[in-house]
Amino acid sequence: MRDDYRTMTGPEKAALLVMALGESQTAQIFALMEDDEIRELSQIMATLGTVSAQLIERLLVEFADQISTTGTIVGSYDSTERLLMKVLDRDRVDTIMEEIRGPAGRTMWEKLANVNENVLANYLKNEYPQTVAVILSKVKPEHASRVLGLLPEPFAMEVVMRMLRMEAVQKDVLDDVERTLRNEFMSNLARTNRRDSHEMMADIFNFLDRNVESRFMNALEERNKDSAERIKALMFTFEDLSNLDPGGVQTLLSAAEKDKLAIALKGSSETLRELFFSNMSERAAKIMKEDMQAMGPIRLKDVDEAQMYMVTIAKDLAEKGDIVLADSKGEDELVY
Repeated sequence: MRDDYRTMTGPEKAALLVMALGESQTAQIFALMEDDEIRELSQIMATLGTVSAQLIERLLVEFADQISTTGTIVGSYDSTERLLMKVLDRDRVDTIMEEIRGPAGRTMWEKLANVNENVLANYLKNEYPQTVAVILSKVKPEHASRVLGLLPEPFAMEVVMRMLRMEAVQKDVLDDVERTLRNEFMSNLARTNRRDSHEMMADIFNFLDRNVESRFMNALEERNKDSAERIKALMFTFEDLSNLDPGGVQTLLSAAEKDKLAIALKGSSETLRELFFSNMSERAAKIMKEDMQAMGPIRLKDVDEAQMYMVTIAKDLAEKGDIVLADSKGEDELVY
């Protein structure tokens, strides 16, 4: 059994971390990684063997501490940029930072495929139709179609006509377009995509088991109380759904699985239960109450999973603009 933390290498710590986060989180992390990185981590994961609970806890506490504390050594975009500036010229540093900050992809066209169509269309509508025609001819058809549909119609038709008449694009033209995209679009996009480390840590803590979360939070409070308080304030919990108005609750009810909602409500406050029941039909509320009574005792782990499912559904609806979520302090006014 592995129980000596001092002998662990960086890749081994990374492999153990993604395993500890669980399958759903690991899948999201792997989706952002290159194939060779996934192969390296997978090979280490397959040969780790049995690892003690104490070692796992130390790893996660160290990770939480480093990512949330400015007083320790934390790898970040800014620190990386400062290091590169000591050994490279500004142009090379800008190019490298754009590559690692921007959307995933090795080439500019692969990167564009990972840019939200609304963001890309908003940028392209101010470009020359010929430039837009070149760009849309280089990205995947399904992505180009979504972008084209978001452009102003007269402008979009001009782009279509340019694409119909377009012949093979010369290399110097393509290079010029790529240079413009890199210098004007991707660099600005990278700057706006920076994410606060406390927000990232709050999302990770949201998916931890309640007991594990409490243990880590207590340990973090001892080391850095300010960071712990910031993370707490950023975490969105099931109880925060009490800030939804009736329209938001009804939208959430229509999107969620009823059996998971029943389990989630089983471990919630009476106030939140009544909020959901009051937005159901009398018959539906009666059936759900009966189902909850028939469940008997429910494992805390099952309640946590069901409540996180409901939070995830709510966040997805909020991203689509179907509902508005107030922050965890309830300071945001909801407008529908």
